Amino acid sequence: MAALLALGFWQLGQGAYIPAKAWLAQELMQHAWLRMTAGDDRAAPWPWADSWPVARLSAPAHDVELIVLSGGSGRTLAFAPGHLAASAPPGAAGNSIIAGHRDTHFAFLRDVAIGERVNLETPDGRKHAYEVIGTNVVDSRRGSLVLDTDGAFLTLVTCYPFDALDAGGPLRYVITARRL
Repeated sequence: MAALLALGFWQLGQGAYIPAKAWLAQELMQHAWLRMTAGDDRAAPWPWADSWPVARLSAPAHDVELIVLSGGSGRTLAFAPGHLAASAPPGAAGNSIIAGHRDTHFAFLRDVAIGERVNLETPDGRKHAYEVIGTNVVDSRRGSLVLDTDGAFLTLVTCYPFDALDAGGPLRYVITARRL
């Protein structure tokens, strides 16, 4: 009986680990963000971090505010949404692409609707407002996201479907927003 109880607590702990890590990482990144806005151009959220905050993303309709890290590696996305380096810098002309996990930071994307507003702030204090103009499901095996565009766009990408039992499938949920 004790072993069964211990196993149950272990399972609960494992289930809480990823959301707890995601929450703690955002707290540490808020402090790094403050250092970035004060002029530290690569303020790491923790001493061994190989990424740094590049933007603050908010979705007011969903009460979401997230720090976005540089890079789109699996290690980066475990802690926060990541800006893909091959895309335009956050807030710049072109298409800036930010990826995040569907079961943590980007879980809210399932509820984002066309016409909603998404905001992006850069470390230099500039604030950019975007309007969601499209949602789409794409197969990552059959193409890639558009990097070069006329205008200023923000693309948010996460795995799909949101309630999939297996992570890492080929489908991606893509939200496209145009800067206002």
